[in-house]
Amino acid sequence: MRYSAEHKAETRERLLASSGAIAKQQGFAVTGVDAMMKTIGLTGAAFYSHFPSKDALFAELVERELRNSLARLGGEPGEAGRDKLQRCLAAYLSLAHVEQPDKGCVLPTLGAEIARADESVRQRTEQQILQLHTTWAEIIGDAQQAWTLLAQCLGSLLLARMMASQESRQQVLGASLDMLEHTLQPVG
Repeated sequence: MRYSAEHKAETRERLLASSGAIAKQQGFAVTGVDAMMKTIGLTGAAFYSHFPSKDALFAELVERELRNSLARLGGEPGEAGRDKLQRCLAAYLSLAHVEQPDKGCVLPTLGAEIARADESVRQRTEQQILQLHTTWAEIIGDAQQAWTLLAQCLGSLLLARMMASQESRQQVLGASLDMLEHTLQPVG
């Protein structure tokens, strides 16, 4: 039975969404095609009608996740952009984000796998990260600080996830939020 192009696109989108959640929770490399397809009610054999390989799914998944992050974390230059960025980063550096990696940013959860991926995946990732950096640099008016901010957020989230106690997690997040608040204060 042939499915419509719309049905195939919807299935592909469901596969990307569910695969992203599973990969961010358990890791992409260790998650099999059958497990990813099972979450959307299909067999592993149906996978190849949507993606030529698991690597192709990974590349698309990372790019999709980063585009979503850019949409959430981007903004307008100026005071309104700073306010939005500060609110978004407060949500990013929250216990909810630490405790629910499947619903959060792909970089702290899959960063090591992205670093080991083939060059095309890393190039697509770099392109999205550079767009986020450019947006943040325009908002805060400083390209170097934008890199520092990005590294601080990723590192803080990753470090907080390594902590066993909620108290230690909160200390890491609180210290980062204090630093970010100082960094994002308008000059003058």
